[in-house]
Amino acid sequence: MRNLKLKRCLRFNTSGSLGSPQCSAIRSETGTVLIGSGYGFVEFDPNSQEIIKDISLTAANFLPEDGNGHLVGIQDVPDQESVCVATSTGDVLLSNINTGQLECVGSVDSGILAMSWSPDQELVLLVTGQQTLILMTKDFEPIAEKSIYQDDFGEEKFITLGWGKKETQFHGSEGKKAAQQKIMAVQPALPWDDHKPRITWRGDGQLFAVSSVCKETGNRKIRVWNRELALQSTSESIEGLEQALSWKPSGALIASSQSKPNKNSIIFIEKNGLVHGEFTLPFIKGQKKVKELLWNSDSTVLAIWLEDVEKEGSSSSCCVQLWTVGNYHWYLKQNLHFGNNKMNNVECLMWDPENAYRLHIICTGWHYFCFDWFWSTDCSDGGQGDVAVIDGDKVLVTSFQHAVVPPPMSTYFIQLSCAVNEVAFQLDPKESSGLAILDSANTLSIYRYGNSTVNDPTVKLEAVGGNGFKTSYKTPKLEKKLRDVGTITGHVISLCYSSNTKHCAIQTSNGQLWKYLWENPTPVVEPWIDGMGHKVKFPQPCLQTALTSIEGEEVVIGLTERSRLFINSSEVASNITSFHLYKEFLLLTTHSHTCRCVSLQDTSLKALEAQLNSTSNPNDETIRKVERGSRIVTVVPFDTKLILQMPRGNLETVHHRALVLAQIRKWLDSLLFKEAFECMRKLRINLNLLYDHNPKAFLDNVDLFITQIGSVNYINLFLTEIKDEDVTKTMYATASLITMQSSQGAKAKKVDIICDAVRTAMEKLDPQKFCLSILTSYVRKTKPELEIALQKVHELRESPSTTVVSADEALKYLLFLVDVNELYDYSLGTYDFDLVVMVAEKSQKDPKEYLPFLNKLKKMEINYQRYTIDKHLKRYRKALRNLSKCGSGYFAEFLNLVKDQNLYTEALELYQHGTVEYKAINAAYGDHLVSKQQYELAGLIYARCDSTEKALDAFVASSNWHQVMCMASQLEYSGEKIAALARTVAGKLLEQRKQADAAVLLEQYAEDYEEAILLLLDGAHWEEALRLIYKYKRLDILETNLKPALLDAQRNHMILFENQKTTFTRHKERLSVVREMKEKARQGLLDEDMTGCAEADLFSETSSIMTASNASGKYSQSNSRISSRSSKNRRKAERKKHSLKEGSPLEDLALLEALAENIKMVDKLRGDVHSLLKVLILFEYDTMAKELQQAYDDLLQLFETSILDIWPPGVQQNTAAPILGPHSTANSISISYQHQRNVNTSVQDSELFTAPKLSKNIQWKLCVLQQYEDFL
Repeated sequence: MRNLKLKRCLRFNTSGSLGSPQCSAIRSETGTVLIGSGYGFVEFDPNSQEIIKDISLTAANFLPEDGNGHLVGIQDVPDQESVCVATSTGDVLLSNINTGQLECVGSVDSGILAMSWSPDQELVLLVTGQQTLILMTKDFEPIAEKSIYQDDFGEEKFITLGWGKKETQFHGSEGKKAAQQKIMAVQPALPWDDHKPRITWRGDGQLFAVSSVCKETGNRKIRVWNRELALQSTSESIEGLEQALSWKPSGALIASSQSKPNKNSIIFIEKNGLVHGEFTLPFIKGQKKVKELLWNSDSTVLAIWLEDVEKEGSSSSCCVQLWTVGNYHWYLKQNLHFGNNKMNNVECLMWDPENAYRLHIICTGWHYFCFDWFWSTDCSDGGQGDVAVIDGDKVLVTSFQHAVVPPPMSTYFIQLSCAVNEVAFQLDPKESSGLAILDSANTLSIYRYGNSTVNDPTVKLEAVGGNGFKTSYKTPKLEKKLRDVGTITGHVISLCYSSNTKHCAIQTSNGQLWKYLWENPTPVVEPWIDGMGHKVKFPQPCLQTALTSIEGEEVVIGLTERSRLFINSSEVASNITSFHLYKEFLLLTTHSHTCRCVSLQDTSLKALEAQLNSTSNPNDETIRKVERGSRIVTVVPFDTKLILQMPRGNLETVHHRALVLAQIRKWLDSLLFKEAFECMRKLRINLNLLYDHNPKAFLDNVDLFITQIGSVNYINLFLTEIKDEDVTKTMYATASLITMQSSQGAKAKKVDIICDAVRTAMEKLDPQKFCLSILTSYVRKTKPELEIALQKVHELRESPSTTVVSADEALKYLLFLVDVNELYDYSLGTYDFDLVVMVAEKSQKDPKEYLPFLNKLKKMEINYQRYTIDKHLKRYRKALRNLSKCGSGYFAEFLNLVKDQNLYTEALELYQHGTVEYKAINAAYGDHLVSKQQYELAGLIYARCDSTEKALDAFVASSNWHQVMCMASQLEYSGEKIAALARTVAGKLLEQRKQADAAVLLEQYAEDYEEAILLLLDGAHWEEALRLIYKYKRLDILETNLKPALLDAQRNHMILFENQKTTFTRHKERLSVVREMKEKARQGLLDEDMTGCAEADLFSETSSIMTASNASGKYSQSNSRISSRSSKNRRKAERKKHSLKEGSPLEDLALLEALAENIKMVDKLRGDVHSLLKVLILFEYDTMAKELQQAYDDLLQLFETSILDIWPPGVQQNTAAPILGPHSTANSISISYQHQRNVNTSVQDSELFTAPKLSKNIQWKLCVLQQYEDFL
């Protein structure tokens, strides 16, 4: 649904040249035009409008001096830097472009009728005066020569098997004579035919066709030849075949013209000679003749050169028509008239080989025209979404707001008196919408919509009309009106207007933009200035332009024929095939077969450029896939329809997700819930958006929502689709949308909030009407309240006369929502047997199955009955509560249920403290905890029920020595028994490295002072050991045990610090090497052949995969043996997967982990070192104390200065980010992504990328040693 519009027209009169133009050609390298005449040829530059060269052939005697000679062909030969011309007398000449020197490369005695070069300029074909074809190479070496007339059909002659012969058919009453083939008389060529041969090449240069007049019959035939001059096929006898001939460059069809008894047609012939399709020319038989046909280079436009048939006493005129095809319908898009003056008759017509839509025309009086065309869709900005399509003397108008009518049909058409060249819709919002039409006679017609009831005879309904029907569609009326016009310097190639700012943007041929202020009292044209004060100029001229606003600045959007999209002077995309502005949206189609819909609100030029060049995520609402080659026709105003046209011409209506969501949000902001709901239901938009868009507004207006929707089915649909998910953050996430969060409850309770709010509103408005929706609100809650829903059904059964919905209907609906077995269980849980029977009757259950069970329950005591039901339904907590009400006689059964279902805490709440039942439950609970090895808690439970012996054993097992001594005291143990118990518990504590607690037991309860002191020395509790030594007068231990232990501790710490320093330094240096090598690998600076180095596996994708696989397999077995007592232990086990082996894929992470562990372990020794230093000073081991403090301080200083090198800012991002960019290779990208995958799958704890913190607030140093060091 596009029209062919004039972009630019250049006109120049070379009246100083001699003779009349006879042939022409284009020089592709320079864009100049070669024009041949009876005196020679000239080279003309359309841009400068100057004749560059004038080569005379009369001076060299190749043409007669009187100018009566004739050039049959001219061709630029860039490989030889020459121009090749052929004369009718038989000379083939080469003229050097630089020197102008002429060279005759060959002559034909019989003369030359035509010359044609192949598209690849490797071959040249001559038609001689003897009706022969001479095929030569570009160096004019003969390949073959054959007569143009051939009796044979050609190499592709059809093979006839004899089936269906006319002689074998039954002919009825006609008799046998009808079986004889009738020989049709072939009419000779038309009187005005020039009888000259025509040559046309296929686009790939493999075949060419020659049209010539048969010397025997006098009619024209078309023969197809290959590059070796072998005849391929001959056309069938076509009555009235004319001289025009042109092979479609991209296809297998040859275009020609045919004169039929009552019309003139353009026919299409296949390479096998058979006619395949045609269309009729819009003039009366005998009025005009087709002189030439010419396809443009991309086969989209067919130019037809027409001339009036000469009649006595009348002057003839000529015209050029441009035809295009879509949906198998041929449209006349342009009709160029050149008047009745003989000097304006067309002599040469040619398409530019480089610019597919540039047409060159040369007239008799050396008038040169250059037309540049482009495709454009003419659509209205508002109103009814009209699109106008030119089709000869008709303008086809389709109103997409009323109906999507596929072309070539339309809503209505406007019939003009002659062919239409241009249409435009009115853009002034102050005026009613109108349509201006400019025809080929330069008549301007303006049609405007109005309230008149009189139909205009030139406007006729088509697709929406018909016999016997009345239509309410308003058609436009003809109105003559012309407004003031403005002038501007330069060639104007596009105009665009903004109804908001009343500005018109004008683009000239050099891309310069001008602002036309036509609303001013005096219209003003001034340069377009951007926000920075610079003049706006497109880097390349744009075929389509539009005005919009971005960040409050009015900008011009332009699209070039090379798919480059500009906004002002900046290029924002380079793969755009079409675009359209609709309100705040910019819609685009791309070469990647997608359609983008981008909001221009709250965006910047840089953000827009980044968005257009970024890849989309699965939930990106701004992009959708479309069919290959789709282009935007229009967007229907006040709707969500986007009309696309496919390459073959058919239309497709899509509802772009961004347009739909934007419209829905506007409706929701305006509280138009019904319109939003119907659109969402029709276009399958998730109904959660009704709430998630603005939860507060929805809850505040839930009554209005129910009133507008009205339908029970629609409300049920809404309730069944809601889920605990904010679709504005997931499915319909958009950066420009700020969702108002609900102040009621967390996100997980969204379903419950909606169900409760909607149910409350329905119960207030009309509970009878919305009965089924109320039931839905109970069922759809996070924890379905089926008991309440069933109770509602039971109430309907009890009072059926006052309800709209019967109990049976309500029950059937519940069974639709809930499984029947589940609903049966819930009904049984209500303890209402009538309700149970009612549900069971609707199920497939056999009455023999459930009736005996129900009868048995009815006979039970009420509490035991409910206990039995709850136990049957596995509602053990309720069952336990009901069983507790049955009395002490059922306590044994009660206790068994507690033990079976582990309901100890619930059971304890059902009995008072101090009762026999309470103690029994506690005793059973303690036994359960012991079986679970929870000894400490078991001891506490035993103690509550006076099971002191069991409590003592449990506390001993848990090493809780405080409670052990308490229980022993309650049991009144003797001193010897307490001492033995103390030694036993001390042994357990010693296994757990709790020497201080063990020493307390030995000192206070076992009275073994020496052993207590030795335990304290073993645990490095120096000062506590000194206290006991002096308390119990055991000064001998100072020399025998304390001082040697101090010296050993100092030596061990010195060795530990040295080892930690060595290990830390080695890991740090290795980490630097690994990081440097990985960085080089990302940058592609390492050689790929690294098989000899130990780190080769680090960069090999295969070895990375194998290493990761082996590591995961190895540690998956060990993980089964790792205790999961805490999440910290599990994280520690996960981190062990990192191997320190050189060359492993995650070696850098393993090094980070090892370095962090070194720092943390050493940092924890601050208190131990401080305690040791004090005792060393006390016993005058100053030198050793100084060495220890210095060594520890040096190690901590090393850690502190190295932390920033090991954990620089952004280390986490650098480790996981893949390396892309212009300098990356396939291997580097593969390595980077493999490394990223390994990191993502293996690293579970962010602590690896966080530097450990040193405990600087702990004062461990002794100032006396610092002063001593300064003194030394």
